[in-house]
Amino acid sequence: MEFGYTLGILLLPLLSFLVIGLPDFAGNKYAWSHKVAGLIGTCTLGIVTVLCYIAAFQYFSMPRLADGTFATIVPYNYTWLPLGSLHFDLGILLDPISVMMLIVISTVSFMVHIYSFGYMHGEKGFQRYYAFLSLFTMSMLGLVLATNIFQMYMFWELVGVSSYLLIGFYYELHAAVHASKKAFIVTRFADMFFLVGILIFGFYTGSFNFSFTGTEIQLADGMTAFTTCDASRAAATGSLILPTALVLMFIGGAGKSAMFPLHIWLPDAMEGPTPVSALIHAATMVVAGVVQIARLFPLWIEYAPQAMSIVVVVGAFTDFYAAAIACAQSDIKRVLAFSTISQIAFMMVALGVSLPGHHGAVLDNHAQLGYMASMFHLFTHAMFKACLFLGAGCIIHAVHSNEMSAMGGLKKYMPVTHATFLISCLAIAGIPFFSGFSSKDEIITACFAYSPLCGWWMTGVAAMTAFYMFRLYYGIFWGTENKELHAHHTPHEAPVVMTFPLIFLSVITIGVGVFTTLGGFLGWDWASFGSIVSAAGTQYTVHFDPQVAATSTIIAVAAIALATYIFKGEKQPIADKMYAIAPRLHKWAYHRFYMDEVYMFVTHKILFRFVSRPVQWIDEKVINGFIDFTAWGANEGGESIRSWQSGDVRQYAAWFISGAVALVLILLAL
Repeated sequence: MEFGYTLGILLLPLLSFLVIGLPDFAGNKYAWSHKVAGLIGTCTLGIVTVLCYIAAFQYFSMPRLADGTFATIVPYNYTWLPLGSLHFDLGILLDPISVMMLIVISTVSFMVHIYSFGYMHGEKGFQRYYAFLSLFTMSMLGLVLATNIFQMYMFWELVGVSSYLLIGFYYELHAAVHASKKAFIVTRFADMFFLVGILIFGFYTGSFNFSFTGTEIQLADGMTAFTTCDASRAAATGSLILPTALVLMFIGGAGKSAMFPLHIWLPDAMEGPTPVSALIHAATMVVAGVVQIARLFPLWIEYAPQAMSIVVVVGAFTDFYAAAIACAQSDIKRVLAFSTISQIAFMMVALGVSLPGHHGAVLDNHAQLGYMASMFHLFTHAMFKACLFLGAGCIIHAVHSNEMSAMGGLKKYMPVTHATFLISCLAIAGIPFFSGFSSKDEIITACFAYSPLCGWWMTGVAAMTAFYMFRLYYGIFWGTENKELHAHHTPHEAPVVMTFPLIFLSVITIGVGVFTTLGGFLGWDWASFGSIVSAAGTQYTVHFDPQVAATSTIIAVAAIALATYIFKGEKQPIADKMYAIAPRLHKWAYHRFYMDEVYMFVTHKILFRFVSRPVQWIDEKVINGFIDFTAWGANEGGESIRSWQSGDVRQYAAWFISGAVALVLILLAL
């Protein structure tokens, strides 16, 4: 079998989880040592990464089909649960999206595994940590390799469970327990809508496939064929059924990707270990919603193009909202958390503006650009955001604090971390020759084609991104050094095991940025991300819009210059003056516009008081009371007639005669 080895991509992390976790769960006497457990997890992920790279090289080296698309290959597909014509399948699906995601997930996860050797050294529960890392990686890989929506949902929920375990790793801390429960509850609430959407979709279409028509699917020998469903049956559902199902599934994706108003779990999830933040919040869990929309994109554009406006509005608002909050945060990880929310929203907006039919075609260049830009930004963001989170871990490891007030002047103590952090900041700001420039510029170009308002809105948010990231950069590495704190504990560069992932991810950020920037301006087909992933599946070469590229670059440079002017010096009078002018606005942004308090008010003061408690009273007093009354009545009735069963024949005869006489009298009266 040509791609038979891909089964190992799922089985090896699962095996690693069992090998590391089971002895640890059995007791400390049987647990592996820290070094052995880390080596098992890291070496396993190393093998998985190699398999993912081999699969990617082999897949993208294959000749395209006659229609110019890559074939969709299914090396494994088995019917798990048949329900008449509808059946639940489990398998592995290889197409441009899944193969690209294999590279992203395996690369970042492998770097996190290496990094954790140094960061988690000596931590209690080291073995448990690596076991959960393997479980999470397996869950995410299974999600992107799913052959159908229901299988995606199964691994979707497993991702949620494993993220709960990782976020709550420090379970002895109340904040970590609270954060893990919050993430679990919020995402489960959103997942309920996802499940309802899946059930509606499957009931009315008779299929759980990602699309009904399109790319040819090549099944391996002996594999079960997919459930067939033609477009006519889908169209017969009416104009509201499929859009409703897709919107419900989008709500599930919005919860997993932390879109407003379901974003509240992600900032608190920073209570988990910093490498977990890099894994969950950079490249894997938070992009699940984007992957879901991309997977179902053929259904969206054919059956629910108008509903795409919901994706655009939610994404655009979330983008600005998260960027505004990031400008006021003082915790380094929370700045990066809200930055992640904003960048994921960028990807959502790019998918939302990919509407077909602008020039009479189903998938014209406009749709191609938005879709491709979203996937490209997913790839680039995963690399530089993972580098930023891991760099933040090195900084926290050096100063023993998450607060920017404990930092400042660290560039002389941590040159490697400083250089890699700066590269990632330039990438996320959208500076040319860094990876973030190409993907963000293409998103903004697609937004301008959709609507000038949308284009300028996203350009403004991109400027805010450059501003708050360099506010963070100068606050950490420049600014005023906390000499009092540093006198007790002199900051130092992290060990090689922690800096190597930073260097590796930075090299990818620069390399991808140089090739794609030159390719975009010079029209190099081989340097375009659209050569591997596009909306129609055909090769799509990006040509930068010079006006948009120049405008976005100038605005990004201006935002960086403004941040430099305000925050570079040891004293920051302008920042202090800005705070004095609008202290209430800063306070609102710092407290996330009190969205957590709103949720607490709605849940505790409204839902609990006016819904849950009345329902509880009805349950206890009415329903339980009725049942208790029934039982009491039966008992009392039994006690009342108990004396009738005396065993005295004379008494029975008297009752019989009395009853007969009474019956006769009644009949005579009638």
